[in-house]
Amino acid sequence: MEQLTFDYPAQRAVTTRAHVGVVGSGDLEVLLQPADTLRARVVVHTSVDGYGHIWKSVLDRFFTRYDGAADIEINDFGATPGVVALRLAEAVEAAQDAAQGAQS
Repeated sequence: MEQLTFDYPAQRAVTTRAHVGVVGSGDLEVLLQPADTLRARVVVHTSVDGYGHIWKSVLDRFFTRYDGAADIEINDFGATPGVVALRLAEAVEAAQDAAQGAQS
């Protein structure tokens, strides 16, 4: 089991939590919550050691499009980079939907 941590600058506050996915064969879960500072911190717990450079590439690409200040925990059980990108996008969408619902 490997743990990786990545930090990214952020410009807007995230106001709600989100949870998407499940930890299982070839999948992962993403837990997203508001951060205390204007930065995004991603902590990855993965069952597959030695792929930190792949995680960095996927997250670097994701954070070129997303600027939310969030603490993100990813619990991985061998997901492909495409599944990682999909789950991250789902978490952001779920948090945005929850924030809009709270404003209604």
